[in-house]
Amino acid sequence: MTRALEGIRVLDLGEIMQGPLAAQVLGDFGADVVKVERGVAGDMMRSLDRDAIEAGEPSSYYVAVNRNKRSVSLNLKTREGLAALHRLLERADVLVHSYRPAAVRRLGLSYEELADRYPRLVYASASGFGETGPYAHKAGQDMLAQSLSGMARTVGDPGLAAHISPVPVVDYASGMALAQGILAALLERERSGRGQHVSVNLLDTAMALQTLESASMLMYGRETNWVTDWYSGVFETSDGMVTVLGLFRENALHLVCKALDLEDLSRRPEFGTASLQARNKERANELLRDAVRALTTEDAIQRFDSADLLSAPLLTLDEALRHPQVLANGTITRVEVAGSTSTRILGNPVTLSRTPARITRGVAAVGEHTEPVLRESGFGDSDINALRASGAIRDRGERKEVTP
Repeated sequence: MTRALEGIRVLDLGEIMQGPLAAQVLGDFGADVVKVERGVAGDMMRSLDRDAIEAGEPSSYYVAVNRNKRSVSLNLKTREGLAALHRLLERADVLVHSYRPAAVRRLGLSYEELADRYPRLVYASASGFGETGPYAHKAGQDMLAQSLSGMARTVGDPGLAAHISPVPVVDYASGMALAQGILAALLERERSGRGQHVSVNLLDTAMALQTLESASMLMYGRETNWVTDWYSGVFETSDGMVTVLGLFRENALHLVCKALDLEDLSRRPEFGTASLQARNKERANELLRDAVRALTTEDAIQRFDSADLLSAPLLTLDEALRHPQVLANGTITRVEVAGSTSTRILGNPVTLSRTPARITRGVAAVGEHTEPVLRESGFGDSDINALRASGAIRDRGERKEVTP
């Protein structure tokens, strides 16, 4: 079966999440992704999972965003390593990196320096705050983007001054945005024959995640908070917890009371309008908690659904990974990991009917494919031995010469 991106070759110089996730998405749909890593340690994400490393196991974080790739180990700080990279670029359609602007210029790998030499190359850069401006020199990180963008100050609990999500939502969204930009540039190249620069950063992505909220602020100077602006409730049940929302319902509290067979609290003056129900929801929810606590989670969900309310169980991640709907969606898949056995991870959330995402290659060890990839680019035995001698190749086979 022909894959959606079959024939596209990607060089992934990214580390941590943004760039590697974008490259993985391309690999899921059939692109040949070559991950260029530095030395024996490789991508920093390989060493971030401290519990796994202490147990002598592969990093789960690295496994999550580096399937469907081959790994090449090159020291780009050597002249020989950079020359080898340029040989790989001659056959590449896409270059993905997450270097800061100063580092890119030191290596001679800026878009301006590569565009004329490789006119069909789609050059994709992922950064923390952008490539110009007062923060361009700073290292980026998801939680910093949440802080700078205002996301961390938009919280639903009036008792909290700020809340930083422990889930790297900005990193993930940024990686998916980068993949989207790359695909658009590849499509346009079919018409023009020319590549272009695709640039995505965490800060812009964090701002874009607040598209609706920014519109209300920019147009009317009004802050939107979907948790505090509408009625909602988080309740304990007899065997778990449940969330119910009043969004898109003018008299949500009436519907909640109807679902629970209680008197209609919306007839009281303090709950008489949607705005009052939102403002006084904690008071209302205190009157509802015992009724919900008497129900199982399944019963509560059925009751709220029957009253045309939005509701869902409030699960832990472990519970979510075992939920029947997650299993029915085929969200969890298996991947082979070098130096380990196959393991379960989350797959690609995008579904194509004819050319779906597939795992055709597991997660490689650092430099596992250095020699095969170099040979594809015309390197012979003597060339590879010379690269090892110069320190340009620093993988686990660095002490062994290739026998002609």
